[in-house]
Amino acid sequence: MRRYLASSIGVTCATALALPLTLPTTPASATVRPAAARPAAVAPTVPGSTQSLPLTPRPGDRILGSAAEQGLYRSDVRRFSLVGVIWDNPDAELYGSVEVRTREAGGDHWSGWQNVETHNHDHAADPDTAERSSGRVRGSTAPLWVGDSDGVEVRVRADGEGRTTGAREPLPAGLRLELVDPGEAAAEPEGQRTRDVRAPETQTEYATEIPALNRQQTEEEARLLQGEQGEQGEQGEQGEQGEQGELRVKPFIGPRPRIVTRRGWGADEKLRERGFVYTKKVKVAFVHHTASGNKYWCTQVPSLIRGIYRYHVLSSGWRDIGYNFLVDRCGNIYEGRAGGVAKPVMGAHTLGFNTDSMGIAVLGTFVSSKPSKAAVGAIARLTAWKLGLFGANPNGKTYLKSGGGNLYPKGKNVRLNVISGHRDGFATECPGRLLYGRLGSARLSAAKYQGR
Repeated sequence: MRRYLASSIGVTCATALALPLTLPTTPASATVRPAAARPAAVAPTVPGSTQSLPLTPRPGDRILGSAAEQGLYRSDVRRFSLVGVIWDNPDAELYGSVEVRTREAGGDHWSGWQNVETHNHDHAADPDTAERSSGRVRGSTAPLWVGDSDGVEVRVRADGEGRTTGAREPLPAGLRLELVDPGEAAAEPEGQRTRDVRAPETQTEYATEIPALNRQQTEEEARLLQGEQGEQGEQGEQGEQGEQGELRVKPFIGPRPRIVTRRGWGADEKLRERGFVYTKKVKVAFVHHTASGNKYWCTQVPSLIRGIYRYHVLSSGWRDIGYNFLVDRCGNIYEGRAGGVAKPVMGAHTLGFNTDSMGIAVLGTFVSSKPSKAAVGAIARLTAWKLGLFGANPNGKTYLKSGGGNLYPKGKNVRLNVISGHRDGFATECPGRLLYGRLGSARLSAAKYQGR
């Protein structure tokens, strides 16, 4: 566990330091692979794109025949706003560091070097599931939001401890830099507006938003869902059969909060796999941070989520975005993985514990930065409603059976808080120590929303 924590603590938010442009003696060549050429990609006419650029060895010592450092410098790429690094084997770990700096689009200003969270394999589908064994899944870092850019430099160094010997291990094979353009959402009729607390005079319009409901309406919703769905889940086109658990009506159901739908943040539904996979119920809510940095405006969040969505599907090879819900610093709640906000949709957020749980990701990095009160409040409101639909007390504890991970062996029943941090199910720094420290407050607030 010490190795995981040590490698994760190095994550920092984006800096604003400007460094002079320094050209390498021989710029690394790369082939731009358009989104249409990647597995499960879509036609070029769809907004957004992904540039996939192979990394090349840098001068220096070598480890077991592999370069100890790989990198890339490009000043001629198409515009992008989000970056990440992927590699061939999803089970291989990147023992080392990843740093990037980017050039502001249309200008000469370069950012300072920014750390990219390397341990992202713990945000993934469970072993032995169809999503995990699809053959499309790759190893990947967390995505980092860098804003509108058209130049990039990256360096990957093998400086972490090995699994058994403690010596440096080679970098994984097939390292590629992914540059994601989230695209522009199609124009939609005016809908609900969500204010950006960093710019009070600026408001963002979301075309589709699920309104908040009071307690009586929420209980009626649960009764209708129970009658319509029964106990069987929906079946995807590829024959994946989930089990839809009974949505029991309990007196302790918090009001449903406002939720920006996938249409509201501009999801391109052609990217994800068709069909849905369900689990039986929702017993635990795992809270995450996206480790994508804190330099974003809430008006940019739809673009940020579209970038993460594209990165999860086209770069990492998942069937859809991994999280069930996302929360921004302004307290806005967004629908994540498709399948119905009130249903127990199986996500790919907590390796080994995706069954009977949901994943909530707060946009940002909270190792050394505090989460906003609005974000913590949104976690409380969301869990009070969603956990209440399944009879769960957000201030209580329950058991989940491990599907396999680095903390608990497969098949072990693990006692967890109903609102847990990602680190409770996997040896990771996620959701960052400062967000993790606020989960107690979220539990108490959620219980109050339920009337407990």
